Amino acid sequence: MHVKAPLDRLYILLLWLVYPVIVFFGLQLLAPRYLAALLGITLLLRWKKMLPSMLQRFSYIQKGIATTLLIWVLATAIADNELLLRTYPAILSLGMLLIFGLSLKYPPSTIEIFARMQTPALPHAAIAYTRKVTMAWCLFFLLNGAIALYTAVYASRANWALYNGMIAYLIMGIMFIGELLIRKRAIAREA
Repeated sequence: MHVKAPLDRLYILLLWLVYPVIVFFGLQLLAPRYLAALLGITLLLRWKKMLPSMLQRFSYIQKGIATTLLIWVLATAIADNELLLRTYPAILSLGMLLIFGLSLKYPPSTIEIFARMQTPALPHAAIAYTRKVTMAWCLFFLLNGAIALYTAVYASRANWALYNGMIAYLIMGIMFIGELLIRKRAIAREA
């Protein structure tokens, strides 16, 4: 049982990472509605075991974002529309912007929550730092969402897949690793 859960998570993570590549090649063989159905199934598989506890823990905003994503997928499947399929990364980025942005208004910030998973007793300076990092992620999600929307509407499938399937993930990875290293150094300095 312990082996299956990590494999399920790995499958879903890989599917999210290669979503633009799947869409790029899938649209050459399938109608958008079938790719939207694949995305919907992936969302449901991701949430099936966690759904009862997630619904209890989710804020109204998180429930709204999850519902919006599912409605977007359903609308894409019904409309059989490639543009809706390609705008999914932009909608996802907007959802992340809302989650991170609202955590600044209603603390703790999203990055503070992540930081407390590793260091439960954060010093005051680290909390202020996590707010700044959350702001940086908000800026990233805003810019990423705008670029993802632009590529969905104006770019070729290949350029859309390149940005949303590689460039955006590289930028996210660099930000994540860089921030993690800086945070560890800053917390060590404070301690």
